[in-house]
Amino acid sequence: MSKEDNSKESKILADVAVQGMQERKAHDIVLMDMQGLHHTVSDYFVVCHGNSTVQVAAIAQSIEKEVFKTLKQEPWRKEGLGNNEWILLDFIDVVVHVFHRDKRYFYGIEELWADAEVHTFKSA
Repeated sequence: MSKEDNSKESKILADVAVQGMQERKAHDIVLMDMQGLHHTVSDYFVVCHGNSTVQVAAIAQSIEKEVFKTLKQEPWRKEGLGNNEWILLDFIDVVVHVFHRDKRYFYGIEELWADAEVHTFKSA
């Protein structure tokens, strides 16, 4: 598979993750294109937040469901499912971050990667 084909597949996966977020009314959805940055291990970060730990868990589950339904892929790695304050779903080329509102602003992940090209989405 060429790098261009891989990039297209990564973008599709990122877009499907956004759909999963929108299904559970995630807030402030941001897709960060990391491809133009040096020393990054993934093509995209997709970031959102929920207002409660229950909503954070529901968003993460929705993302997994949509990605599997559409692309038959599961995350290579999952973290944060115990406390549901920051759930990370690692699909290798796409890393999804689902935060509790307070944790999102505390960690400021968008500011850490401020050089990335950023696309914002409305909640469904």
